Amino acid sequence: MEMNWNRSALMIIDMQNDFAKTGGKAYINGTEEVIKNIQIIADLFRINQLPVIHIVRLYLEDGSNADLCRKEVIRQGKAMVIPDSSGAKIVQELLPKNAEMYEDKKLLTGNILQLAPFDFVAYKPRWGAFYKTNLEAWLKNSKINSLVITGCNFPNCPRTTIFEASERDYRLAIVPEAISQIYPKGIDELKGIGVNVLEHSVLKKELENGK
Repeated sequence: MEMNWNRSALMIIDMQNDFAKTGGKAYINGTEEVIKNIQIIADLFRINQLPVIHIVRLYLEDGSNADLCRKEVIRQGKAMVIPDSSGAKIVQELLPKNAEMYEDKKLLTGNILQLAPFDFVAYKPRWGAFYKTNLEAWLKNSKINSLVITGCNFPNCPRTTIFEASERDYRLAIVPEAISQIYPKGIDELKGIGVNVLEHSVLKKELENGK
């Protein structure tokens, strides 16, 4: 499905220090390598005055808000993306220089916070960014109907988010080099539900032309 670039937004999923940096407490292999590619795309969106939405996970230390498969691991002391920890923060390279500080406790209440003129951050309690969040209402209010999905890591959160967005009739695109742990069969499956698979150069041209 063709994108409406003048009504598009970039979604950056789970690019937090614990997941995306090799020294993180729950590092996902290959994620640090996609940071630069995501940074390039984020800058393209900002230059074209289009939203960049950072989606983050936050796990309370008692595991009470974690996925069922992770509750016990966290309860036993596997601390990761704990609110207000450095590991929970968005990778610095993916934020604009004028980004404001944000409070994790405000994110946990469902608020979508503005960090800079074109950057926003939201918390998701499960794999998909639309599950029990205010994201769909926010996108509708912002007149967004096309999404470029990037981030960490494809088998879990980006893939789930893409299918959730497809269910809601969003026009979708990915740049494979901007999603960690992606693989050829997964790309083919996304093409099968109408996701546009683009290269950086094509994305840049499309944004500049603004269809």
